[in-house]
Amino acid sequence: MDTNIETKCLHAGWTPVNGQPRQVPIIQSTTFKYDSSDDMGALFDLEASGYFYSRLQNPTNDFVAAKLAEMEGGVAGMLTSSGQAANFFAVFNICEAGDHFISSSSIYGGTYNLFGVTMKKMGIECTFVDQDLSYEELSKYFKPNTKCVFGETITNPTCTVLDFDKFSRLAHDHGVPLIVDNTFATPVNCNPLKLGADIVTHSTTKYIDGHGSSVGGAIVDSGNFDWMAHAEKFPGLTTPDESYHGLTYATKFGKAAYITKATSQLMRDLGSIQGPQQAYYLQLGLESLHVRIQRHCENAQKIAEYLEKNPKIAWVNYPGLKSSKYYDLAQKYLPKGTCGVLCFGIKGGRSESIKFMDSLKLATIATHVADAKTCILHPASHTHRQLTDEQLAEAGVAPDLIRFSVGLENADDIIADIQQALDKI
Repeated sequence: MDTNIETKCLHAGWTPVNGQPRQVPIIQSTTFKYDSSDDMGALFDLEASGYFYSRLQNPTNDFVAAKLAEMEGGVAGMLTSSGQAANFFAVFNICEAGDHFISSSSIYGGTYNLFGVTMKKMGIECTFVDQDLSYEELSKYFKPNTKCVFGETITNPTCTVLDFDKFSRLAHDHGVPLIVDNTFATPVNCNPLKLGADIVTHSTTKYIDGHGSSVGGAIVDSGNFDWMAHAEKFPGLTTPDESYHGLTYATKFGKAAYITKATSQLMRDLGSIQGPQQAYYLQLGLESLHVRIQRHCENAQKIAEYLEKNPKIAWVNYPGLKSSKYYDLAQKYLPKGTCGVLCFGIKGGRSESIKFMDSLKLATIATHVADAKTCILHPASHTHRQLTDEQLAEAGVAPDLIRFSVGLENADDIIADIQQALDKI
């Protein structure tokens, strides 16, 4: 039966039968035994489902991926070793040398670097665009070899909200899928696949894990994009794969084609698998996600409202504030809440921002976000340090921007910590 997201957090993905463990089992094994050569051969030919080597698939991973897929409303999912690996696989699964794709320029700095530098070296070109441009202006960036459009539900660190109606229409009118990183919103607060996206990615390191215990990523496919309708654009899915005896993923696997190719081809060759122990931590994190994300949002709203009234604060950006440029989009696409991350600037600029950060006692300076404990970061000095001033401006990252990830502590204690640090500047 169909259930609400809170119930899916607890029960989706793993359904034990009589005598099986109630919790997802950790299958800590590299390999799996079969009774005959033909049995294993069928797995290598993709003629049978099962496991033979954990570099490709592991049962623990698949149980957790199935839970995420059900939570997102997708047909299939896979876990990766990190969010970076998830975003790389998501795009590389349908792009190859000579191809082009479009991405919002406001995305996480690490992903920006992956798309703009590393994938460029592989012969794949990415055009970064201002996601606030009109449909007509954005359409000008498409080329005959454009293969997908990428964005984040809520951008990291600038906290802008993606206009799903505009971006899904943009992608589909040009015959390509929309890929959305849903890390900050999580499937509790937003289901991009129900808003027009075709593929969702996550850095599960963030809210899904929630406790800073394990690095990981995930991809979920809606199964809705018709690869064969645009066969000339996606030969990797619509023409025979000689490394698997000439099978064609789109015709053989239907709605599961995209994830099957990503698993059997990319994971086989690149091996960015998540360990079963890490997948187990994700399972535990998912069970409380619906409770935690609500508290994160409540706390962040209080902190954002406090900062907005503080005379030492130059500006605040949080989609839950009515003053936010993205408030209406947040109300439309994320009515249950946005996330626990906000950004702001301190009067006096960069030097005062750093002094403020160094004066905090409760909040931790850490290269982390979306954690149970409050974390703070100065992107221009840290996560976006590799970007030029021009690229920082393009990504919307001001030199004084502070990313504040509100934790699960008492909101009054967080505010008191902010106030005592502000008092020192």
